[in-house]
Amino acid sequence: MGKHLTSAVRLRRPVDTWHKPALSAAVALAVPDLTLLALGRLDLILYTSAGAMCALYAHGLPYAARARTLLWVVLGMVASLGVALTAASLTTSPALLVAGASLVAAAHKAVCDATRVGPPGNLILTFISSSAFFMPQRLGEVPFHLALALAAGAVAWLVCMAPGLVRPHDPERVAVARALESAAALWRVRRDGTEPRGRPDTARQDAELTVRQATAGAVNSAWHTLFLIPGAGAARHRLEHLLAHAESALAAPSPEARTHEVRPHEGRPHEGRPHEGRPRTPAHEAERCAALARAVRRGGALPEIGPTPDEARRLAGVAVEAGAKAETAAAREAEHTVPEAPRRPAPDRATGGRAVLARLRPGSPLLPIGVRVAVGCTLAGWVSLAAGVGHPYWAVVSAASVHQANTTLSGQRGLQRVLGNVLGLILFFALLPLIRVGPLAMVLLALALQVGAEALITRNYWLGSVCVTPMALLLTEFGGHLPARTLIADRLIDTVVGVTVALACCALVTNRRATDRIDEALARVTAARSAALRHLGDGEGPDRADSRDRADSPDGDHEAGWARDRLALSLVELREAFEVASGEWWQRALPAERVAAAEREGHRTLARLVRRAAPRVPVS
Repeated sequence: MGKHLTSAVRLRRPVDTWHKPALSAAVALAVPDLTLLALGRLDLILYTSAGAMCALYAHGLPYAARARTLLWVVLGMVASLGVALTAASLTTSPALLVAGASLVAAAHKAVCDATRVGPPGNLILTFISSSAFFMPQRLGEVPFHLALALAAGAVAWLVCMAPGLVRPHDPERVAVARALESAAALWRVRRDGTEPRGRPDTARQDAELTVRQATAGAVNSAWHTLFLIPGAGAARHRLEHLLAHAESALAAPSPEARTHEVRPHEGRPHEGRPHEGRPRTPAHEAERCAALARAVRRGGALPEIGPTPDEARRLAGVAVEAGAKAETAAAREAEHTVPEAPRRPAPDRATGGRAVLARLRPGSPLLPIGVRVAVGCTLAGWVSLAAGVGHPYWAVVSAASVHQANTTLSGQRGLQRVLGNVLGLILFFALLPLIRVGPLAMVLLALALQVGAEALITRNYWLGSVCVTPMALLLTEFGGHLPARTLIADRLIDTVVGVTVALACCALVTNRRATDRIDEALARVTAARSAALRHLGDGEGPDRADSRDRADSPDGDHEAGWARDRLALSLVELREAFEVASGEWWQRALPAERVAAAEREGHRTLARLVRRAAPRVPVS
């Protein structure tokens, strides 16, 4: 219990790109807010905020993919707003409006989880649409209000795309830099692990495996960021080269695998080319990866990676003995990690709409979470109505925000929600004299709180809620002044009601499908590893030699990339599935030993695949 409590309130390092969504949202909000202020129509600010808040999304995507994703986010926001405003114009029953807002919130949760749209996920969509359900509305006003939202969404789209004019490759550079930083961390663990220093070997191995899993995830994420870039070019070429260098950190066998690794002199052909000596240590490689990450983040020309001293000497020797033709072939071999054509994902990997539909298929573990949101939000809103609270949609939003991937995370989020909202209400009370200065002060304060929320929420959700809470109350103030005591009391009651009811629903609506997801992930890891071993030539029977010959052919480079793609992705999904299921209660026994064995063998095979294509890093 104490461990979960500490984890819930502990502050993390801020996300390196927090300022990008913060400034984008601030600019996207400022344009319509100041326009409405000049026109004296701040009562319309909810509708423009609906479109402007879309500027918080898709900042990790390359610009071509960002353009498409933001378009869908804006259209989804406007569609949700349209449903809410139409419902508000057709009925005045608070109970029906709560039910409608809850169903829309459940749809937001399911679709955002299935599309993996990223932060801030479903919460912004749910907050805006739930508020709109309770906006007094006439049916004839709905088109105009939707047009305002769409116009503000267009502004948000332009604001988010504008940095591409100055740094067109910044998102993919950040993804590759993160992979290099993860690789540096893995090399540091290997360096520090050369001497146990009193720590048990198993503890050291577990620590390295954890970092190895994080590095595999960062490298996999960076590859799939590059996959979203259309076409090829010099920048894409160099980024792939740098990412291959980060991936080479995975080539070193894991601690428990080193004792089983077969060396070339033991009678079995070694994957990859031989290394003549070991001029570079893990400490040196950690420094190099960190320096490359800094250079990639700074902008300007991308750093180039030349051959290692061993490779340069080998190339020179080949050139002397065999002439220019052999030198060209050897140089091509030394740059084997940089393909002439851009690397693409495995052709059998589901993408786009097919992947989303597959994640929402009958039996999906996402569906029970959607049911939790629908039931929890509805009950929370109805309890709030029964308590006589004037803003029942706040209870709906509180319940929606609590529901996370599993019960344990939902419990932590509930604690964070209460703590952040209480502190946020104190901040709102302290800011009341400034709020009462006038409309301009309210607009500027709302923009400042938006930036503060994005700056703090990556440290911990409760810390970001300290700014989000007064910003939500300010949004209510734009529509009409209410006594501060009423606003504060309503917000506090709705927060407690929403969190309590949501956690009760987590306990009552179980998600036993989470364990089924582990079984499916284990099957995918097994299949991906078997395919990788066949590519490496470890299969049995007469096709074994053919597999080795094919792996050494030019087409084998593409097959090796696809094999790494499949295996790395399946390992990442297995770890995610196991962590989600571990936080659910009322489950059958989890196959922890099978998962651990699959991860060990999977990472061992992944290391061999990487060593075949990335021989620059010494294996110690």
